[in-house]
Amino acid sequence: MTSPPAVVVGLDTITGLQTARILHARGVPVVGLTNSLRHYACRTRACVRVEEADLRSEDLVDALVRLGPRLDGPAALFPCTDLAVLFISRHRDRLLPWFSVALPEHGVVEMLMDKAGFLRHAQERGLPIPRTLFIENRADAERAAGTLTYPAVLKPPLKSAAWQSFTSAKALPVDDGQALLEVYDRVSPWSPSLIAQEWIEGGADALYSCNAYFDRAARPLVTFVARKLRQWPPHTGTSSLGEECRNDAVLEETVRLFEGVGYHGLAYLEMKQDARTGRHLIIEPNVGRPTGRSAIAEAGGVELLYTAYCDMVGRPLPSARQQRYVGARWIDDRRDLQSALYFVRQRELTFGDWWRSVRGPKWHAVLSRSDPQPFVHDLLQATRRGAGMLAARRRRVRARAAPAAEAVAAAP
Repeated sequence: MTSPPAVVVGLDTITGLQTARILHARGVPVVGLTNSLRHYACRTRACVRVEEADLRSEDLVDALVRLGPRLDGPAALFPCTDLAVLFISRHRDRLLPWFSVALPEHGVVEMLMDKAGFLRHAQERGLPIPRTLFIENRADAERAAGTLTYPAVLKPPLKSAAWQSFTSAKALPVDDGQALLEVYDRVSPWSPSLIAQEWIEGGADALYSCNAYFDRAARPLVTFVARKLRQWPPHTGTSSLGEECRNDAVLEETVRLFEGVGYHGLAYLEMKQDARTGRHLIIEPNVGRPTGRSAIAEAGGVELLYTAYCDMVGRPLPSARQQRYVGARWIDDRRDLQSALYFVRQRELTFGDWWRSVRGPKWHAVLSRSDPQPFVHDLLQATRRGAGMLAARRRRVRARAAPAAEAVAAAP
């Protein structure tokens, strides 16, 4: 019996590549959609075919409508970026003839995806969040600068295409009120509103997450708790090394939040344990899509993404849905090496500590012995980018040095 297909929207991401590999390993035929066929992930063997489309605009929906009639039966849809989730949710009626979409009502999707909307919801419901102020204009920024306790961060309600065209950072750190105003003046054109939030003391290893999948009745069919060990960029980046762990406070808060809004689909909640108080505070939810560390569940013997697939296409659910706490780890090898080198230079990590942290069984974000080409091309592309940046830096140095050299030559 042929399995219904799965369409991975955003193959050109780590989450997309991992999702394709996990489903392919379960015998699911996977079709990948990518912004660019030149992306290293498009070298994967996990897809029966890969198609190029503009995934950063609502043209994505048109691409799916064109793809749908060519698929062999209704397909499970796995968006792997926030923008893809938003577009698919907004236009789901156009997609339902060919795709199974696991999402709650669109209003719930928008509220959970919009940081300002979610934080207001959290304040109304008494959910644990750090002190938060909303900035709509310069006067709001001045009030926040004089009121917050520092350090703090500034971040957009949504990482829009405009924001991502300037930076890949999810949040920008500020050390005092003057720095907040300087950062606000620089980034306010990138986003019409911003959020200022007090920083939660603690390292990357105080960041916990729970990945889950909720059925149409908002019941959690599978959950998996893990924590970061390192991230890249170092202080406000995405996970580069993580491990599963037991944290019932994070698990209970995740279930409480998503059950409370009648949620359906893949869900993720990140929380941080404040080093000063021991409280777990919500950083952010991610909705409707896999995350970078979804694959750590696979390393721990929990079939998170395959559970989502089976529920979407009406197949019997897999039995491996209970976390057993076997010490599974997940690593993004290249980026974790970058992170480790940063902390070694800061004398916050030794090479011995790094080696011990990466030893043992784990799930690799990009590296795969059975599917090696994505990792090889990731290294090649990163090397070319690094060489280009180095050459550009040398040109700038020579350009700055040239006037001084000319002045010396012209001197009597």
